[in-house]
Amino acid sequence: MRLHIETMLILPDPIRAVIFDMDGTLIATEAAHHQSYALTSRAIGWPLEEDVLDAMVGVSRDLNEKMLVERLGPDFPLARFYEEADALFYATLDKGIALRPGAVLILEHFRSAGIPLALATSTMGGLAQQRLEKAGLLDYFDVIVTRSDVIEAKPSPEPYLLAASRLGVHPTQCLAVEDSYAGVLSATSAGIATIMVPDLLPATEEMTAIGATVLPSLEALRDLLLAPVEG
Repeated sequence: MRLHIETMLILPDPIRAVIFDMDGTLIATEAAHHQSYALTSRAIGWPLEEDVLDAMVGVSRDLNEKMLVERLGPDFPLARFYEEADALFYATLDKGIALRPGAVLILEHFRSAGIPLALATSTMGGLAQQRLEKAGLLDYFDVIVTRSDVIEAKPSPEPYLLAASRLGVHPTQCLAVEDSYAGVLSATSAGIATIMVPDLLPATEEMTAIGATVLPSLEALRDLLLAPVEG
């Protein structure tokens, strides 16, 4: 293991594989989800508070459905909410999927270094493949793990453990890149060195306490990886 003193980030040495989250980390879809949920909830007369919207970030649909019913009760029109919110979301995506700044830069960095890449996402299989293809990122990944592939979604470690297993690399030899609390919990509990690049949710002391290192951007991660190691 080597230590980058300036960030106190312990990286595997060497990094044998990297596992990325998708929404909010590589592609800028979390904001579109957030907006569609907020607008729809107001339109149907059940406005969601900001803390509820934040709790939905980085979490699979089935877990969010359970959370909404628990918080809002059985009268909440769940099916109508998702039908209308999905229509808004996909109307936004039809206009094009924006990448997070530095997404191609960091993926090209690892590809040029010959480091295998995996994706671990809370999005269902077919939707994840379509989203990656539309964003022009599908061909970067050797392994893709979606919500369809696991029993327990993030924040369970299962998605990251499965991605590492399919890569044939021990978790301690991997690096994870995430933007959400659920994702950071998933990756760190799998024993993977984790970088958090915040999107909608700010970094918290809890995130760093459980082992995540926070960086402002994917470009900053590339710069860190290129920096000389202090002896």
